[in-house]
Amino acid sequence: MMKIRIGLTAASLFALTACGASGAGGYDWAAAPDPGKIAEQGRDLPTYGLAPDWANYGEVVKAFCAKHNGTCAHKDTDMSSSEEIVRFDAEKENPIATAGDIGLMWGPVAEAKGVVPPYLPPSASKLKDWQKGKGGWVATFVGAPAFVVNTDKVKNPPKTWADLLKPEYKGMIATKNPASSGTGQAMVVAAAVANGGSVDDLAPAYAYFKKLKDAGNLSDVKMSEETLEKGEAPIQVNYDFNGLAQKAALKEKNVGVEVIIPGDGSIWSPSGLMINKYNAEKGDFLKGFLEYVLSDEAQLLFAKFGARPIRALNGDLQVPAEAKANWLPDGAYAPVKEIEITKIDVETIVADWEAEVLA
Repeated sequence: MMKIRIGLTAASLFALTACGASGAGGYDWAAAPDPGKIAEQGRDLPTYGLAPDWANYGEVVKAFCAKHNGTCAHKDTDMSSSEEIVRFDAEKENPIATAGDIGLMWGPVAEAKGVVPPYLPPSASKLKDWQKGKGGWVATFVGAPAFVVNTDKVKNPPKTWADLLKPEYKGMIATKNPASSGTGQAMVVAAAVANGGSVDDLAPAYAYFKKLKDAGNLSDVKMSEETLEKGEAPIQVNYDFNGLAQKAALKEKNVGVEVIIPGDGSIWSPSGLMINKYNAEKGDFLKGFLEYVLSDEAQLLFAKFGARPIRALNGDLQVPAEAKANWLPDGAYAPVKEIEITKIDVETIVADWEAEVLA
């Protein structure tokens, strides 16, 4: 199931005041985790935006807890990356969440706002500099913005971003709003790269989506598995691994779905794990979990779902064939480029989207 990304815009987030890095009760975030405390601290695990069905996090959490003889009761509240950061800060006197999944563009924002601790696990040494913060967040896996198409409703599926402009797709295309969604923001960057732009020049994306909107091809229908199934929004721009999960689920209902990497370009867009500095009572668990998500075991659990492990992208992890069973063929990803997505200013995306596309 795809992760729903709704809620506060970046504008509300940037009103926050950055805080110090010490954490509650003088907890020493710089120290190594105490393995003996992990099971007790992880007995209950409230998270924000880290649903069990998001990229196989349910199995990842269970595997980590089992290693420490723990029985984590994982309960998640779905949120966008910006909402997670806002809530971590707002609840600092009475912290609730332990961790959250964020689009990697939001990692530097979380760090600047002071909601993540000054702790990086030893496993973070396997990442490139832009794939991790000075503390509190690391990249975990990547997805590529793709077209997810109900082929029972769309007999001639689009193969490129340029195809989406065709009149035959009028009112058929659903996307996430880049003003509040990490998925939507990745979509903007992918469209920019496909149309001659870059991380430093997103203008081609805004011009493109303005054309798509003016043509009437963009739908106001919510992007979801349900609207895909019913044909209310039979073309959706989503991460490849979300689309592949939907394809498998809808196959059981005899609904045809195709996941298409646009031939004129896409990007590898990383997600990351962010831990809550203010939830120091669970600090040892969180340090251990931040280490674990970059282990071979956890990385292959992400792969099993269909997401590409960040270490595999970096060439540091060999993924066996059985773990790639839910992936598209390697050749489908020839148009996908790796970019330093943390160079993107999310506040600028929000402002420019509203000014250039919605105005």
